[in-house]
Amino acid sequence: MLVLSRQLDESIMIGDNEVITIVDIRGDKVRLGIEAPQEIPVHRQEVYEAIQREGRHSVGNAPIL
Repeated sequence: MLVLSRQLDESIMIGDNEVITIVDIRGDKVRLGIEAPQEIPVHRQEVYEAIQREGRHSVGNAPIL
């Protein structure tokens, strides 16, 4: 894991097309702005995990043809 320090309005580049910008800092909360191509899904981890669980559940219940 790469750990970086950033201040308000500073950014981090991931590859050539993804930019993460610190847009707000309030107490112990940091708000991030994420710019990425539309074909790259961006989710909070808990949402991603729910999507993965639902995907496995759907595959498990798919009708056999």
